[in-house]
Amino acid sequence: MAKAGGEVTLDSKGTVVIVDDSGMSRKILRDILEEAGYAVLAEATDGLEGVLAYKTYYPDIITLDITMPNMDGTEALKEIKAYDSNAKVIMITAAGQQHKVIEALKLGAERFITKPFDKEEILKNIEEVLEG
Repeated sequence: MAKAGGEVTLDSKGTVVIVDDSGMSRKILRDILEEAGYAVLAEATDGLEGVLAYKTYYPDIITLDITMPNMDGTEALKEIKAYDSNAKVIMITAAGQQHKVIEALKLGAERFITKPFDKEEILKNIEEVLEG
């Protein structure tokens, strides 16, 4: 895994694992989430690491980039949902990947967030998914 880490406190709004092959995207997402009071438990660089991170940390939410090496986000979503049907997954996508977003939503992803990141969109989606 790329990075483990965030400290969980009683004040944490929730726990998150970030899975994205782009280091810059992971950093931006981590900064937004931590600033808003979420604990980022780990980061992973591909779907294989993401599945392992989910099984290791059992976060409240996992974010999965759709396009990654070794195992893409859709395949990781399938594995995570097979392992835990209650997993809360938010897909990360670049513009122009609508068919993959639709497939991921059919497979059980709760939401999707588009790149480039919009802080308000990210926090709104995370909060709504956690509220159920």
